[in-house]
Amino acid sequence: MATALKLRFYGDPVLRKVAKPVQSVGPAERFLIQEMIRAMYDFDGSGLAATQIGVDQQIFVADAGDGPFAVINPVILKKSSKETEMEEGCLSLPKIRVKISRPAEVRVSYFDEHGRKIEKTLADLMARIFQHESDHLCGRMIVDYASKADLVPYKAQLTKLEALSRKPAKA
Repeated sequence: MATALKLRFYGDPVLRKVAKPVQSVGPAERFLIQEMIRAMYDFDGSGLAATQIGVDQQIFVADAGDGPFAVINPVILKKSSKETEMEEGCLSLPKIRVKISRPAEVRVSYFDEHGRKIEKTLADLMARIFQHESDHLCGRMIVDYASKADLVPYKAQLTKLEALSRKPAKA
């Protein structure tokens, strides 16, 4: 069954908002997380932040290949000085890829879908996904890491996405 959640694209103001912390984790949040996981797979992504579906809460879901998991109220406690550069894509920026240098390892804290506090160190792809999705919850996108020159090939596409995001939704 396809998801009923609507993906938001570049230009939508909700993508630039700082999401609100989740006050408690209950049935509504767990239901949202299950819907987000379904949507992440339907959209063929490895992560999905609540802001990308228009929900103003600090929640993201991800799957780095070991199965889906949820992150609520993420905090990056420490970043390694060693960085790795990798091309990243984003569901809200279809067909746009940006090379981004990020810390290779991060120490993080968050709550899971059962309200349990988790603190652990993430490395490599898992660290990258955590940072990418956390960025969304802070109103940042991959294009914010790119130089103007890096974005030149995508100018028309970005303009089109902005225009589509300004169109009123059909009733």
